[in-house]
Amino acid sequence: MDDPKTLVSTEWLARHLKDPDLRILDASWYLPAMERDPKAEYEQAHIPGARFFDIDEISDARSELPHMAPTIEKFMSRMRAMGVGDGHQVVVYDGMGMFSAARVWWTFKLMGKDDVAVLDGGLPKWQAEGREIEDLPPMVRDRHMTVQRQAHLVKDVTQVSAASKLRDTEIIDARSAARFRGEAPEPREGLRSGHIPGSKNVPYDSLMTEDGTMKAPDALRAVFEAAGVDLSKPAITTCGSGVTAAILSLALERLGKSDHSLYDGSWSEWGQFPTLPVATTED
Repeated sequence: MDDPKTLVSTEWLARHLKDPDLRILDASWYLPAMERDPKAEYEQAHIPGARFFDIDEISDARSELPHMAPTIEKFMSRMRAMGVGDGHQVVVYDGMGMFSAARVWWTFKLMGKDDVAVLDGGLPKWQAEGREIEDLPPMVRDRHMTVQRQAHLVKDVTQVSAASKLRDTEIIDARSAARFRGEAPEPREGLRSGHIPGSKNVPYDSLMTEDGTMKAPDALRAVFEAAGVDLSKPAITTCGSGVTAAILSLALERLGKSDHSLYDGSWSEWGQFPTLPVATTED
């Protein structure tokens, strides 16, 4: 099931750890309520050779919304400084197993880079298996990167609003069922509760097995279909701020589905505008 363009196992990474053109990224990111410092944790222990990818910093600073996709220029400059460029196979992991790494996988895809995969089970699985970790900073050499932005992989609020009205595209929400139904408060202040009208709820953790790895493709398909998702339609993934939505995008890619995009603003944007409709019941 290892696929260097979507998802690779800890066994695969262990076999390729010394490959000269492998680049490993620690993309750990946490909600404030989790009270975890991803950069500090990275400095204490990371997979050998891993660089730290700061999701909040490598973003569009011009936007008031959290960690929106970076500009081409910013992405290229940050990757060059990290020694990540053309000809590299990139593997991304995070400290929760599968939470924020898929967001960086999607960001690379957005920039036209296909040789990128998420580490299945992430750092928790790697450490549980007793595999090597280190606290040393990596040796970095500049590497040129060619970027070609794939605009079809991202959607803005106007495009999502149109999809919600036309119902010609499946909008799939990765938040918990309680947040989707408006029964639980949003972690960000000032946001309304509920979901985009017409959207379907596939909580990101429903795509995981008990050990934190992603379910097999047949099981993934069953989860989407049980949520009422018509996989023959194009899909837009969404969540709270565009992070866990990328887990849905990764799962769709694992199913061989390529006509999917991500709503970058997600509920952080939709939930703040009183003029946008909000639903709390299935429709």
